[in-house]
Amino acid sequence: IEVRLGDFFAPELEEPGGAEAKSLLQRLTLGRPVVCRAGRRSYDRVIAHCRLGARPIGDMLRANGGIEAGRGWRR
Repeated sequence: IEVRLGDFFAPELEEPGGAEAKSLLQRLTLGRPVVCRAGRRSYDRVIAHCRLGARPIGDMLRANGGIEAGRGWRR
């Protein structure tokens, strides 16, 4: 299932920084148990809040230099 994180506005893969965001997410989570609580749908993806242990994945991405962009993002 393809999931859009509800607490981190990552750039789309074809946007600048998209491939880097995917790589960071993989480095932090691949092969580890992640728990997601699904919410609504957005286009073809489920929006979910995901945690690795007690830490929200969005917080982990920001703490490791993840850059937010994408639809709905505002500074």
